[in-house]
Amino acid sequence: MRVDEANGGLVKPEAAPAARPERGKAVKLVDRVFDQLMERIRAGNYPPDSRLPGEHELASLLGVSRPIVRDALARLREQGIVYARQGAGTFVSAHGSPTAQLAYSPVKTIADIQRCYEFRLTIEPAAAYFAAKRRDDAAIQKIAAALADLREATSHQLHRVDADFVFHRAVTEAANNHYYTASMDALKAHIAVGMHLHGLSLLGPRPGLEQVYQEHNEIYKAIAEGRAENARDLMRAHLEGSRDRLFEGRVLDLSF
Repeated sequence: MRVDEANGGLVKPEAAPAARPERGKAVKLVDRVFDQLMERIRAGNYPPDSRLPGEHELASLLGVSRPIVRDALARLREQGIVYARQGAGTFVSAHGSPTAQLAYSPVKTIADIQRCYEFRLTIEPAAAYFAAKRRDDAAIQKIAAALADLREATSHQLHRVDADFVFHRAVTEAANNHYYTASMDALKAHIAVGMHLHGLSLLGPRPGLEQVYQEHNEIYKAIAEGRAENARDLMRAHLEGSRDRLFEGRVLDLSF
């Protein structure tokens, strides 16, 4: 409230302009909604040629505004994941589904397992680096939940492939780059083979499971604390250690 001396009275203050959201945060929110819709399509919640819920329903379901949903849907259309029918809504494309876009030949040999590790070493350390730079509370909680499952399994001298994969995928999600998560999803069955064999190699009198849990824990802490370079190096050391434990330090010549 201010005094208008000329008119001898009180005048209500002008309304402050509405705060505008930071562009970076809005963009990140669109990325997250895009990733969530991709996950639902990939998981079969919205199969090919099925109709997606309307913008209002999706906004309510995902807890965001309609413009955010609209921008995420526009990106899905640009990539051929969904298409619009005039007056009917948005539908999942049969030919542009994420699973159809990115897929790898199944693991058939020991060399394939080593190739999978080699490829993971090119993407997961980088994903951990960006996760430490871009993580938010939701991303950290998701990594922590997977870590808690690993802790529980370790306490019972068990190795849970599902929790291990969820941890690694949650790290790529925290990087907020859907190319990382799409690659992890396409590699899920391949990674599971290596994780299963690695888990078997950890069983026994040596404290192998505890060591691996601690490696995951250190990665988590580095990401949560924003130590990007440390997170990258820890992820690389963890993957190299996993590979070396499984193959006892003997790596095949993949030239042939």
